[in-house]
Amino acid sequence: MKKILTISLIFSLIVITSFIKNSTKKIDEELFSLKENISDLNLELNNVKLEFDYLSSPEKLISYQNLYFENKLTQKSINEIEIIDLTKEKILTNNVKIIDSEK
Repeated sequence: MKKILTISLIFSLIVITSFIKNSTKKIDEELFSLKENISDLNLELNNVKLEFDYLSSPEKLISYQNLYFENKLTQKSINEIEIIDLTKEKILTNNVKIIDSEK
């Protein structure tokens, strides 16, 4: 009787240990995946912040225009902007529709 009890105790401990090991392995995999996602998102956030900081002000854009493009860029009205559609071997242009978000 004592042998059976000891064997069953050892067997149950082995089963419990294997269950715990598998559970922690799954949790570790999920943690690794989440950390990778967070690092990717942090990198993207840093890139967007950098872009925003350097391109958000009109003064910066004008200084970049003067520095890199000299007088090659011209100001256009929003009504002059068109969408180019290259389908069926034809070039079609459509005006951009402006949606007023303040209404």
